[in-house]
Amino acid sequence: MDHAPLIVTLELHPMHQPFFNGLRKAHFPAHANYLDAHITLFHHLPSNEPCIYETLTVLSKQTPFTLKVNGLHRFENGVAYTLASDILQTLHQSMQEKWKAWLVWRDQQPLWPHITIQNKVTAFKSQQLHEKLGAAFVPFEVAAVGITTWLYLNGPWERVAYFPFTSQEKEIPTQNQQ
Repeated sequence: MDHAPLIVTLELHPMHQPFFNGLRKAHFPAHANYLDAHITLFHHLPSNEPCIYETLTVLSKQTPFTLKVNGLHRFENGVAYTLASDILQTLHQSMQEKWKAWLVWRDQQPLWPHITIQNKVTAFKSQQLHEKLGAAFVPFEVAAVGITTWLYLNGPWERVAYFPFTSQEKEIPTQNQQ
C-alpha cells in the first residue's frame, strides 16, 4: 500500500501567522494558494514510519525560540522572506541525522529557512513585489512554537500532528550530577 508523503513544518506563533498569510493572500495566485504561510523543514518523509513521530516528540521538549526575518529572496517566479536561527539549524541537523535512511535528495541539503509569500507568477510580477517589499524592509523577529506534520495529497495538505515546544524539559543529568 502506498502512503502519502509526510511534510514537516515549523509552526509560527499565532500572532505572527496573519502577517505572512495576508501577504500570501494578496500576492499568491488564488487558484494555487491553498496553504497558509509555512516554513518547510522536510518535504518527503514516509508517513508510516514511527521513528519520525518518536523523534519529534523528543525534540519538541525545548523552549520556543525566535527566528530573525533577515531579508527577502526573489526567485524566478516568486518572493520569500528569509529566516535565520542557529537553534533551528541545529534542530534540523538533528532530524537529518535521525532520519538519514529516509531522506530524499532535497531533504539531505542544508536547511534554507524561508516563508514563500508569492509563487507561480511571472518573473516581472515577482520582480515588482521584491522591489516593493524590499524598499521598506526592516529585519524583525518571529517566534517558533512547535513542529507540525502534514500528509501531502498531491496539492492540498492534511494536518497529521502538532508537537508544541515545551519549556518543561527535564534536565539530563551529566556524569557529575548522577
